[in-house]
Amino acid sequence: MSFLVEICVDSVESAIVAEAAGAGRIELCSALAEGGVTPGAGLIEAVRSNTSIRMHVLIRPRGGDFLYSDRDLGVMRRDIDTAGEKGAEGIVIGILMRDGTVDVERTALLVNYAAPMSVTFHRAFDMCRDPFTALEDIISTGADRILTSGQVKTAIEGSQLIRKLREASHGRIMIMPGGGIDEYNIALLATTTGVSEYHLSGRRQRESLMTFRRKGIFMGDPRLQSEYIIKTADEERIRTVIMILRGVVF
Repeated sequence: MSFLVEICVDSVESAIVAEAAGAGRIELCSALAEGGVTPGAGLIEAVRSNTSIRMHVLIRPRGGDFLYSDRDLGVMRRDIDTAGEKGAEGIVIGILMRDGTVDVERTALLVNYAAPMSVTFHRAFDMCRDPFTALEDIISTGADRILTSGQVKTAIEGSQLIRKLREASHGRIMIMPGGGIDEYNIALLATTTGVSEYHLSGRRQRESLMTFRRKGIFMGDPRLQSEYIIKTADEERIRTVIMILRGVVF
C-alpha cells in the first residue's frame, strides 16, 4: 500500500519544511491554537509561490462550534473563491446542524461550489452524534475524505472506530486519521486502521529571537501560547513518520 502524509501548517516556513520532508500534501490554516481558521489571501499566495505539493485550505470563518449562519456561509463561499484563485487544489470544511448531525444541504452546496477542488470534511465529524450516520451523510454530499480522530481526543485512541469507518465506507470516501499522530504511534495506527492517508503537524517549538521581552502582556490566551514560543513543522519528525509508514506491512 502507498501512503500519503498531509501536514497541517500555518506558515510559509512550515509549508516549505513539509515539502522538503516528503509530505504529499499540506493543509494550510491559521490560528492553530484555536483548532484552525481560514488563512489570509497573502499567506495562501505565498505558500503556493514557495511550494509545489498539493495545498488544501481550511475554510472555517471563526473558532467555536460548526453551526454557521447565512452570513458565515457567505464568508465561506468567498474564502473558497480566494483559495481557488490562489492555486489551492482542495478545501477543508465542516458544517453541522444543532442536533449534532451533518448539515447535508449546506455541505453539498459548498462541495459543488468548490468543484473541481477536492473537499475534506474536517474534524467537525468528531462532534457528530452518530459516526456511521455522519459517514453516510458526508458521502452523499460528494466530499472526498473525512478527517477524524475517531471521535475521541487522539487518533490512536480512536483507531478501532477509524478502522470500522474505513470498512463501512467500502471505498466510497477516504478516511484520514488526524489528532496526536507522531513518530511514536504511526506504525500501530497504520496497522490497526489500514488507511492510506494520515494528517499530522509534526511540529517542534523554538524560542523567539527577540532579545527584548515585555513581561506580563499577552496577545491571546496565555494558557494557549506565549508570544516568545514559535511552533513550526520539523523536517526530521516528518521524515521519520514517512520512513516508518514505508516499512509498515499489512
